[in-house]
This record gives sequence, structure tokens and C-alpha cells, in this order.
Amino acid sequence: MSLAEPSLPSQVSPPQVALTDRAAHAVVGVEVVAVPVLPGDGEGAAPVLGPGAAELADALEVDLVAVAEALRATGAVGEAHHVPVPLGVTENPDLRGVLLVGVGSATPDDLRAAGATIGRAVLDRRSVATTVAALDAEHGIEAVTVGLMLGSFGFSWRAGPPEHLPVERVVLAGMPATTADADQAALERAVALGGAGWRSRTLATVPSNLKNPPWLAEQAEEIAAEADLKIQVWDEDALRTGGFGGILGVGQASATPPRLIRLDYAPRKAGRKTPTVVLVGKGITFDSGGLSIKPAQSMASMKRDMTGGAVVLSTMAALAAVGCPVRVVGLVAAAENAISGNAMRPGDVLRHYGGRTTEVTNTDAEGRLVLADALAYAVAELDPAVVVDVATLTGAVKVALGQQVGGLYATDDALATALLEAGEAAGEPFWRLPLHGDYEEKLASKVADADNGASGPGSIMAALFLQHFVGGPGGVPWAHLDIASVGDVPDERYEWTEGPSGFGPRALLTWLGRPDPLAGVRGT
Repeated sequence: MSLAEPSLPSQVSPPQVALTDRAAHAVVGVEVVAVPVLPGDGEGAAPVLGPGAAELADALEVDLVAVAEALRATGAVGEAHHVPVPLGVTENPDLRGVLLVGVGSATPDDLRAAGATIGRAVLDRRSVATTVAALDAEHGIEAVTVGLMLGSFGFSWRAGPPEHLPVERVVLAGMPATTADADQAALERAVALGGAGWRSRTLATVPSNLKNPPWLAEQAEEIAAEADLKIQVWDEDALRTGGFGGILGVGQASATPPRLIRLDYAPRKAGRKTPTVVLVGKGITFDSGGLSIKPAQSMASMKRDMTGGAVVLSTMAALAAVGCPVRVVGLVAAAENAISGNAMRPGDVLRHYGGRTTEVTNTDAEGRLVLADALAYAVAELDPAVVVDVATLTGAVKVALGQQVGGLYATDDALATALLEAGEAAGEPFWRLPLHGDYEEKLASKVADADNGASGPGSIMAALFLQHFVGGPGGVPWAHLDIASVGDVPDERYEWTEGPSGFGPRALLTWLGRPDPLAGVRGT
């Protein structure tokens, strides 16, 4: 293997999660028991220990409330206090520690954060059992599982082994035996959501000396085989024959040619009338800015500029696991925005799929050029009921929203509401921004149908540019998710780990996993 052909080393895997109705301390082989701690009722009141604490205290012959007070535990979200148990307990001689974990108000967000806190606290351990999920019969399993999985995330390309390993085995203990079947279904859904977040984050983190458009297409082929999806990949010749001028233009300077990736999912009971949702992801595997080159500091994180594509691939892989009832087609427009003697120039005019043309005045506004081709193809060829695109598209959305909320634009109120609710429930929140038509005139070009670098409010201008490729305000119901604001995580924060975020698949799967994700959407 030459230095020019890197090989990704084996990566750590998410924890394996299981359920039991047994007491946490009685699960044989478990090294750590994590007990929920809630704030006391009133200022200065002693914290309250949650399910399983009394039985654990009896087994240890220790007053755990007194221990919590001595450790100054308050029950606030994110707190974790370790209590050594050097000799184990009668039911489980392997027990070596108790973790007192703050759960705040025990909302789903709090429980997800508590799960992530446990995940970080038990890195390099073999096993942990916790009763935190038992605090909320409806949401606890999903929240704790997703938080624990993603809080354990790691990526390593070191000469030696990874610095830390996720806990191998997690047991959600103290669950009612009477709800075993429903709880198992909830766990399987939770593992699918957490796994999609993990996959998306991994893909976004892989360095670009390995990750290029053909490599991304290979990952899609593996996903198709794993999830029993149909796949089609357009190489550069097929893109040229098909008229995908935006993808070709952006990718023409790179030594690794562009690709358009298509994955198709159909539910088990799909029929002729089953509607189709199309997901479109921006797959820029590295963004130098092209001839409108980025400053060096801005380029450092551009291996993650294909996060939209990672979100689409990860979502497609988990649709069956969440019981998605509609057909879904995933499209990833993949290219590297590089610099060479063949680079796309300011002033060039590109012809997109379907014939619409764009004057390129900023080669660093490349994401909308590749998305335009995929959106136009989706509307012309796939008869979609809804189209949703996902992209780390504009720095402007980060200025508007900071780094914890994604931007959402939509031509249909019911679609917007569904996505906003799903994002909030999943812990991947969005804020709706306006498709303000008065800015439309700024897109005008003297030589083409539109200018890709039009002045004005950057995120809105990009959304207005894309809207033309789904038929305008009255066309196919469409939502645009600008996730450039949340593409990078600056520091560890509960289920988020520092680096590329992979933000988006949990929100999309929460939406698409509903019994009727298109309820109320125009034309459905």
C-alpha cells in the first residue's frame, strides 16, 4: 500500500445495549451501576436517588443518600460522581463502582444528556447497568440509549490503539417485565437512531486523503448491501451524458472525479400509491473554495463538507429499522472542489440537469451547484411527494444561529412543522428561516438564469437559488436544511463530541419513522 493510497484502520464500535427487569446491581458481570440522581425539593434539600437506589444501598450496606450529599451531588444534568465498590456485592461479585448521575428534570433531553454522561464516565470499562431509562416509560429507552451511544463516539487514526474504548455492554435495568415487547421495539429503534448518528459522524470525520467521491460511492454500496437497498452510481461519463453540469463543473479540477449516488428504499407493504420522499445530500468531500480560495483556517474543517451526504446515507441505512412507511430515494451529489489548471472559473456558465443555467461568480458557493442538479433530477424523474435537501451550505447560517441549531427553509407549513417537531424530539433542533421573495431579484445574472454568488443574506440567497430547481414556491413541497451552523462541534457537550457532528439523521429518521410522515403536506 503506497502513501498515496491510505487505508482506514479499524474503528471502535458503539456499545451493545440490552434490557432486563432485574435490579441493576444483580446483573452478573456488570462492573459499574449508574444510578439517577434528581435535585431535592427546595433549596438546600438533599438530592433524591432514582429507581434501584434503595435495593443497591441495601446490597452495599451503605447510605447512598448520605454518600451523595457528601460528594455534593445536586442532581444537575451532567454531574457524575464515582463511588468505589472494591469487593462487589453478593449478587454480582464483579461490581466495582457506583456512578451517581445527575438527570435534572428527567426530560427526554435531560435523559439523553445523562446517557452521554454515563458513556463518557465508563469509557474503557467492559459493562455498565443503569436504571436511568426507567425514569420515563415512554422516552427513557430511546433517550438514554442514543445519548450513551453517541457520548461514547470515537475516531482514531493512530499508530497504536485508540486512546479510549467505548464500554462494550450496556444493560438498561429495572424495566417492567409487562412491557418487554414494546420496550424491545423501542430499544431497536433507539439503536438505529444512535447508529445513524454514529455512522454520519464517522463519515464526516474521515480525512479527505481517503474520502473522495468514488470512496463515498463505495460506502453507499456497502450500505445498500447491508440494508437491502437498490443503488445506482453515475460516474463522470454518465454525468456528462446525463447533463449534470453543476456536479461536473464543481468536480472538474479534482484528481478524483465526481459521482452522483442514488439509493432506493421501499417499505415492505409498498404499493403503487405509496408516496415517495426524496432526500438530497451535499457530498463535497473536500472544499478548498476553488479559485475563490478559502483562508487556510476556514479550510481546516472542510473534510466535513459532505456531512449532508453522510446524513442521507446514514438515514437510508436505518429506514427499515424505524419502520418508515413511505418510499425514500436518497441522492448524494459528490464532488471535490479543488484547484488545478482545469478548475471552474468565476464567470463560467454551467448548465444543470434539465437545462437551467448558472453564472459562477463565486467558486466557493459550490454546494448549491451540485444540489441543483440532484434536485432537478429528483423533480423530473422521481415523482416525489416531498423533497428535502441537507447541506453544510453557508457560513451565514452560523452567524445567524450559532453552533447548536440548524437552519430550515420550507415551501410547505405542514412539512416545516413536522421537521421542526422531529428535530426537537431527536435532539437535533432547527429554526425556520424565511424564503423572502423580495430578495429574488438579487439572483439575476446578465448572461444566465441565475448568479450563484449573489449578494444579500447568504443563507436565504442560497435557499432562494435552490428553490428554482424544485419548481419554485408552488412546486413540489420542499425543505432545505442548512446545517453549516451545526456541522462542527467546538467542544464536548453531552452526546456531541468535538469535531464533525454528523448532525441530521436522527431528526430525519424521527420524522420518517412516524406512521404518516406526510400528514397535512400539500398534495399528499
